[in-house]
Amino acid sequence: MRISTKGRYSLEALLYMALLPSGEYSSTRTIAENTGISDGYLEQLFIPLRKTGIIRGIRGPQGGYTLGGHPDTITVGKILRTVEGSIEPVECVHSKVCPAQADCISRHTWSELYKEITKCVDSITLKDLVEAYYALDKLEYAI
Repeated sequence: MRISTKGRYSLEALLYMALLPSGEYSSTRTIAENTGISDGYLEQLFIPLRKTGIIRGIRGPQGGYTLGGHPDTITVGKILRTVEGSIEPVECVHSKVCPAQADCISRHTWSELYKEITKCVDSITLKDLVEAYYALDKLEYAI
């Protein structure tokens, strides 16, 4: 499975939003300036994120976007599925029309890999990423 820029940039933008005070709205321009992601690309990424309720938006001069829920309810898995689609390592994992399903010697491997990927991405929330971000800030480096 390969995560595209859609998944990486969505996660980065949402982490930025999760670091803001709860309920604070931020424009795509502000998010773009602080993350290095283009404003236009953010607008495209936010369409499916808004449709699924991961973010909320309001229009107007004081408008912008905010998280659609608390950071502990938004998982990396939900974000990735929203912008990437399926996170299956191969298309046939859940396919009922695979002609080689009965004889496929690697299907079990792909199915187990999918279960582990799913378990991992569904266990990490934006709250976890915020905590990890602040923990990085506390690290001291010594040579």
